[in-house]
Amino acid sequence: MRRIGLHARSAGSLAGTAERAHDLGANTLQIFTSSPRMWRGSTHSPAEIAALRRVRERLDLAPLVVHDNYLINLASADPTVRTRSIETFRGELERAALIGAEYLVAHPGSAKGIAVEQALANVVEGIVEASRGLDPGGLTLLLECTAGAGAALGARFEELRALREVTANLVNVPVGFCLDTCHLFAAGFDIATPGGLRQTAAEIGDVLGWDHVKVVHANDSKGALGSRLDRHENIGEGQIGKEGFRRVLAHPEFRRLPFILETPMETDNDARRDIDMLRTLCQRSRTITQ
Repeated sequence: MRRIGLHARSAGSLAGTAERAHDLGANTLQIFTSSPRMWRGSTHSPAEIAALRRVRERLDLAPLVVHDNYLINLASADPTVRTRSIETFRGELERAALIGAEYLVAHPGSAKGIAVEQALANVVEGIVEASRGLDPGGLTLLLECTAGAGAALGARFEELRALREVTANLVNVPVGFCLDTCHLFAAGFDIATPGGLRQTAAEIGDVLGWDHVKVVHANDSKGALGSRLDRHENIGEGQIGKEGFRRVLAHPEFRRLPFILETPMETDNDARRDIDMLRTLCQRSRTITQ
């Protein structure tokens, strides 16, 4: 069964949020475990966590993905930002492990004002410090590719590989990757055309290794190829388009991965439409040969 879901808006509790995602047609989901725009983290009671696990088992919702706080920048050289980022990231790791999430997705950070090499070293040191003494349970940390706007790290596969190769030897939390279709396209990877998708998939295999890719964020792109514009669009309404997504969904490496929507969703109907669109394209993709 293809795993297709969305980043679910809070429904007041973890279990309620999971049930809401299922009601919209999802069989996997991504959530925040705390406000993504506040340094202070939330807490979840044992009863709330147990309720989430029961709902997931009953509704077969898997995997559960947590997205980290938007304020975190482990690459920063600013002492205050760095200290807060490490503390907040520690909280993200602890909560994700505690609620039984399979994955925690994190942006690598911004190298603004410093050399890329130093920024990458800062990220590694930050992950090591934040995860020290942590029991990850079944949690895997996923580094997300980015559109490359400004000084954002992660638009180049080589940067993501370097982070994983170094970090994996220093922490007891498994490290992998999350691919975002909008970010890939905006960073210059032409997944919208047959030849571009083949080339991108080959580069992912050669540089990142497909075994390390665990989740796909499914977003169409408002921006043009290589624009570096991180602006998500509903499936089929952006520059990647329906045919582009149909080919992505049909690709043998992408087929095995959960697809999680982060598209504009002002209403529940928006969410249902994009989930239904991906499922329809999955059915059509069976006729495509790679």
